[in-house]
Amino acid sequence: MFNRILSTVIIFAILAGCDTKDGVNVVNTGPSRPECIAPTKPGGGFDLTCKLAQKGFIESGLLSKPMRVTYKPGGIGAVAYNTIVTKRAKDGNLIVAFSGGSLLNLAQGKFGRYNEDNVRWVAAEGMDYGMLAVRTDSPYNNLGELIDALLVEPTVVVFGAGGTVGSQDWMKTALIAREAGIDYRAMRYVPFEGGGEAQTALLGGHIQVYSGDISEVQGMLEGEKLRVLAVMADKRLSAPFSQIPTAKEQGYNISWPIMRGFYVGPEVSDADYQWWVESFDTMMADPRFDELRQQFGMFPYAKTGSELDAEINVRMARYRRLAAEFGLIQDVN
Repeated sequence: MFNRILSTVIIFAILAGCDTKDGVNVVNTGPSRPECIAPTKPGGGFDLTCKLAQKGFIESGLLSKPMRVTYKPGGIGAVAYNTIVTKRAKDGNLIVAFSGGSLLNLAQGKFGRYNEDNVRWVAAEGMDYGMLAVRTDSPYNNLGELIDALLVEPTVVVFGAGGTVGSQDWMKTALIAREAGIDYRAMRYVPFEGGGEAQTALLGGHIQVYSGDISEVQGMLEGEKLRVLAVMADKRLSAPFSQIPTAKEQGYNISWPIMRGFYVGPEVSDADYQWWVESFDTMMADPRFDELRQQFGMFPYAKTGSELDAEINVRMARYRRLAAEFGLIQDVN
């Protein structure tokens, strides 16, 4: 199996991954200094996204050198996005992690003058899902009990997450509030620079509810440090999350799937771009990657290249409508 994978990549590199230099075809053997930027501080979903790819490339042998993971926090992805577009636009060594939350921020214009057309979308490697969690000693045992407390007094509970008002983690709390008939503008919400900081705040008692993603809390669930009140999926997830009820089964019609993947700079060469696309295709087709993805708390989802471009367009339209509904941007209609 492994030999067949390498053969596929080598053949592709010879046939399609060549640059022409001084009239001579040069085989693209992949990045010489591979790097994945997680656009936040260590911990949280972006970090997991990079580290899943890092381990996948190591185990598949697709990279000749290990891919390093670096961090560029600021604006929940905005600083990294602007840096790649303006300073590392041609860097074929580099991929940057993104999520559905990145797209939601783009839809609101939070990345400055740039939009989804200013980078090249490479691959989506997995799906994640939103969730609400509390400490194990919290008085709230399920979503209904939390909602009951908020109905009495919306300011009684402090929510926290890795993102400002308008971010996907804020949006999850706002959607739950709207579904329950609560004024989401009256709720108390504390933003952090990434999920890792928000988790620390929850465990330290600085916030009472953490709005995040299910993959981010797998380790703490195993350590019995927190309790997930609801996962925002259409149906219950597979083990190790199978005992966690969905928001829908508790009476709240909320689903928040989170695509996790990568982009590169707008001026990366076609050969470098295709190397990344084809390598992700090969890696994600290997059954061993399914097992690895599960270890990182993510669920099957794989799109690359033009197929991913089309999906990005669909999701951006949805996020713009949602942002308009909550008064975050002017109505798109």
